[in-house]
Amino acid sequence: MNPQMEIGTDEKALHINLDSAKYGTFAEIGAGQEVARRFFRVGGAAGTVAKTMSAYDMTFSDAIYGSAQRYVSRVRLQTMLDHEYNLLIERLDRKFGAEKTFFVFADTVAARSFKKRNESHGWLGVRFQSQPRGQPSEIIIHVRLLDEANVDQQEALGVIGVNFLHGAFYCRQPEKLISSLQDNLPRGRIEVDMIKFSGPVFQNVDNRLMSLQLVSQGLTDAVMFKADGETVQPAEVFYKKAILVERGSFRPVTYATNDMLDGARRVFLKHCNCSEDDIVVLMEMTLENLRADGEVDHADFLARVDILRALGRTVLISKFGEFFRLAGYLFRYTNQAIGLVMGVPSLIEILNEKYYTDLEGGILEALGRMFKGGLKLYVYPMVDNATGEIVTATQVKVAPNIRSLFQYLIDNQYVQEIAEYHPEYLRIQPPDVLTKLRGGDSRWEQMVPPEVAHLIKKREFFGYRRPIAA
Repeated sequence: MNPQMEIGTDEKALHINLDSAKYGTFAEIGAGQEVARRFFRVGGAAGTVAKTMSAYDMTFSDAIYGSAQRYVSRVRLQTMLDHEYNLLIERLDRKFGAEKTFFVFADTVAARSFKKRNESHGWLGVRFQSQPRGQPSEIIIHVRLLDEANVDQQEALGVIGVNFLHGAFYCRQPEKLISSLQDNLPRGRIEVDMIKFSGPVFQNVDNRLMSLQLVSQGLTDAVMFKADGETVQPAEVFYKKAILVERGSFRPVTYATNDMLDGARRVFLKHCNCSEDDIVVLMEMTLENLRADGEVDHADFLARVDILRALGRTVLISKFGEFFRLAGYLFRYTNQAIGLVMGVPSLIEILNEKYYTDLEGGILEALGRMFKGGLKLYVYPMVDNATGEIVTATQVKVAPNIRSLFQYLIDNQYVQEIAEYHPEYLRIQPPDVLTKLRGGDSRWEQMVPPEVAHLIKKREFFGYRRPIAA
């Protein structure tokens, strides 16, 4: 490690060790006691560390925390935090409870294996009191370790663990805590793709906004949360599932938005030969789509998410401007069928060579990466404003030099038409809906599902203006 980076990490660990009010347990499973080691190395740990432990063998781990289906999981982390925190209070509250704030740091990590190139990742959590004998608060994160060598992954784990604990204790602004997770680590060594705050210290924190911070601050390329607002790590949701994704602005969701997805789902279920329970349906927004005047409007973002929540949708926020990058991300998590849902205008964009000038292989490389896993595009028709005719996916006009390439995609069924749809919905455009709802024209309500209209009017989303009395 760079000496300056080493010094920065040691300074944080020493700061905690010299804080006489902090006292707690380190429990680490899987990749060794990389975080605890940092605190012992800098000195003064006797005033901070009540206990460290590492149940490396599964039998010992089960004897302490109970059996588990997956040892590197959120469930296992939560069990560790519960068990160790209860022990800490039970054994030390009478002795130190009036003067100390107790904490438990726990992690369960799978670093690069000696025998195989497995997914290197882990769950880290901290439960801590902000005042003596106060109710604890908690933060958990999921980390991907990106170094090639096992020893480098262990090093990175130790650094982010120190950053995490220091941030929990001394960064009362969650955005600053998130930023501090990268301290003393070059970009590209770790990825944090899930974070959750809970407890009295964070009672006013919206975890959806914190997920957005992970993307906007560059700690990950994508984050996910379910309809109930619960932040989730993608592998928890995607494991052995087929995936259907509709990209959009959802500002707001219209009848056409739902019609597109419903039509695609019917075709997708036939192609993947699976049931509704076997697929994950996502509504994806890109970070660029969320930016207004260069900044993300948090109120606007939450309005879109709340509307999708009312419709029971799982949301993915990503930095993937190009569809082939989104496809590569999804391939990471499943070997089942993947479908991307879009309108004809998006298909036309995909087939525009100008978006791939930064790739050595140009559009051929982009499409090769997109379709390598059997991914399919499910394309909703559009109305040609000039002629009034309906244009379907296979009728799209492309540049002469890529006509054969486009025909190849059609012939091999990578591009699928959504044949079942409501023609009356094809003319519904979100910008038109926004213009009407902001101008007091109540006709916009006929363009969106009832639950969407109700929420927009109740919460006055998107600059809603009540209808002008005649």
